[in-house]
Amino acid sequence: MTHQVSVWRAAQLLGVARGVLQKQVRDGTLLLNDGQVSTDRLLSLYPDAHLEESGLLERVTQIRDEAFGKRVRERLLPSQEVLAQRLFNQSQELADLRRHLQHYHALVIALQADIRAQLVHNPTSDAWLELEKMITQGLAKVLATEPVNMLEVMDDMLKVMTAQVTVRPSGHEFAVEGHVNLLQAGLHAGLKLIYGCGNGTCGMCKVRVISGEVSQTQHFDYPLSETEKAQGYTLMCCHTAASSTLTLEMLEATGPQDIPQQLIATQVRAISSLAANTLLLHLQTPRTHRLRFLAGQSVRLGWTSAQQGDLDATYAIASCPCDDRNLLFFVTRDATDALAESLFAGHIKPGATLTVLGPSGEFVLADGHRPLVFAACDASFGPIKSLIEHALSLDAAPSLSLFWLATQSDGHFFSNQCRAWSEALDQFEYELVTHTDAALGAWQIALAMRADLFDIDCDFYLAGPQAFVNTLHDELRSSGVAESQIYTLAM
Repeated sequence: MTHQVSVWRAAQLLGVARGVLQKQVRDGTLLLNDGQVSTDRLLSLYPDAHLEESGLLERVTQIRDEAFGKRVRERLLPSQEVLAQRLFNQSQELADLRRHLQHYHALVIALQADIRAQLVHNPTSDAWLELEKMITQGLAKVLATEPVNMLEVMDDMLKVMTAQVTVRPSGHEFAVEGHVNLLQAGLHAGLKLIYGCGNGTCGMCKVRVISGEVSQTQHFDYPLSETEKAQGYTLMCCHTAASSTLTLEMLEATGPQDIPQQLIATQVRAISSLAANTLLLHLQTPRTHRLRFLAGQSVRLGWTSAQQGDLDATYAIASCPCDDRNLLFFVTRDATDALAESLFAGHIKPGATLTVLGPSGEFVLADGHRPLVFAACDASFGPIKSLIEHALSLDAAPSLSLFWLATQSDGHFFSNQCRAWSEALDQFEYELVTHTDAALGAWQIALAMRADLFDIDCDFYLAGPQAFVNTLHDELRSSGVAESQIYTLAM
């Protein structure tokens, strides 16, 4: 029987972006059967998959290969209890399969004996002779040794190492690795989950387990009723997947309108100089009060100074929602921004308390599977960075391209991160552009885009000064890009 896996699992096994496989599904190269793909077809499309040494579990398909064994040993395993439970469940599946095969084998042998008995009484019957021949040849074919489909071997191995979670009704999927709980795993996969405290107190991350088993990872105070327990409800923040597959029923946020306003007192963890006029501000929320936000959104920061009174300013978040405790901001020197001036002057130091009010803004990643093109100018790279990290978590886009304009000599203050993405990810590429005029720099980026990307149906995300955004937007529209595929943030 052909082994079937989901597109999400196939991407894990092959170590390619899920968006690449989804594109192959859309153009008919890869066929789906009830949402599943055949591992035989995958191997025919990626015959050299076993030669790769990157991706999930190094994409190794030789179970005895030394690199594979080393990678497995170094990988963060689930707890002993969860690992034992997954192995037990898989052993049960194997025992059930073996029992069914034994019954089928016995049935075929009995049928073969009955046919031979009929041949004793009627040895000249062509029909009985043909049936006996078919049964004998079929049984020999089933019992014959066939080449092992190594993707099936890898899939079985991953069922022990990682759990596959399917969300209903959205159909989203994510993996649970190591000791992380369901909430952490879902956020790292880029899902817009509904949650609150993250420590088992508020109950906002309550979900219903439709199939599979969960294991408690920490104590929680939220009181689930007996009815809720009987119906399979549990808290994502305090449980992990105990079985290799898990199906959960939950609601997910659809956009900024589903994210509530929050007021949080955070602590300054670090203030680092990235360039002469750019600082990296790192804030950390309390464990019991994390900031729930969408990539690309902004917050209002506030600080009370004994000399200057209350200072506040709005900054775009430059970090991924998957790490909701650690918030990063790129702050530029601005004489009209008293909070920024206090940061540059050293008046605000690590350990100080800053309030965070938000999130706000609708410059967020839209649902879809198109290639993504990002354009930023100077410190507007902050929300773009957040969007890119979120897109990488989702792994749904077949490719990501970044164009970053610097109007100052130190404008590409985070270029090392771009280089790291490009070296680590086949589907990411970037181009650094320099021009002292934002509008002319945007026109220069439009020329570069037109050379490489306008023949592709892409979604475009533009962030920067009004002149930068307007120029690039108009160039895209005049080149035939639909308005619905252009998302802008003027800063």
